[in-house]
Amino acid sequence: MDKLTSMKVFTYVVEQGSFRNAAHHFDISPTMVGKHVSFLEQSLRTQLIHRTTRKQSLTEAGRLYFQECQRIIEDITNAENLIQTLINRPTGTVKVNCPVTYGKKILAPIVADFLAEHPDLNVELLLDNNLIDPYRSDADIIIRIGELVDSSLVARKLGDYQMTYCASPSYLAKHGHIACLEDLDQHHCLGFQYHQGESQQVVNMPSNTFGLTHTRLTSNNGDVLKFAAIKGAGVLLQPKILVEEELQSGALVELLQKHAPKPKPIHLLYRSKQLSLKNRTFVDFVLTEVH
Repeated sequence: MDKLTSMKVFTYVVEQGSFRNAAHHFDISPTMVGKHVSFLEQSLRTQLIHRTTRKQSLTEAGRLYFQECQRIIEDITNAENLIQTLINRPTGTVKVNCPVTYGKKILAPIVADFLAEHPDLNVELLLDNNLIDPYRSDADIIIRIGELVDSSLVARKLGDYQMTYCASPSYLAKHGHIACLEDLDQHHCLGFQYHQGESQQVVNMPSNTFGLTHTRLTSNNGDVLKFAAIKGAGVLLQPKILVEEELQSGALVELLQKHAPKPKPIHLLYRSKQLSLKNRTFVDFVLTEVH
């Protein structure tokens, strides 16, 4: 086996905590992932990972080897970046992690234009509403919505994420006008739910109308809630970019505009100021397109 490939597989397993995730990432079987790790253990004549049916953990040797693997892989990546910068022709794959709605509505068209303009570059775009750890993820670029708490990351602001209340004309005709937030207590509401549990809309809101105990429908997909709202199922609180077309066509009506939640900042994040040429090319392209 190629030792460098095995080191990359081992490092990914440790970062993601899963043989299955590594198998998916490298497009190999979980069995093959195990063979890569076993190959390294046999070469080093020591165990790197404690494996049980429920979990896995690094041995002391595994922790040391993981740190060295990270350093070696980073050194190789830096060397490749230097060559790309020298010939001024970025190549490779840019790995991007982004929330689902923003990714579908805003980033996806930008990525398509980016690929057309840079034929030697590829993009691996993962749409995910989970809050990932930037230092354990292999993503080069992370799009995050909300206030930032980690000051060690490099952040470039992309704009603001506006939320809006809306409902269908048929729902309002049947259930009556909504003049204030308190009126929502008497209405059917549709709530967005992250995998972690609580609805994003309840954060910093004066009422818990969109909490899990007050909604007729909850889903971790905004489109599902939008379709339900169009059919008259209830009141929606979703990003404005998700419902713009429906608001323009009249399929949905905007409500409580003066009471909309405060817009949240949208940032493009990366770990180091010293970006590789491929990543810098992508970042510059996105910033140009959104501003």
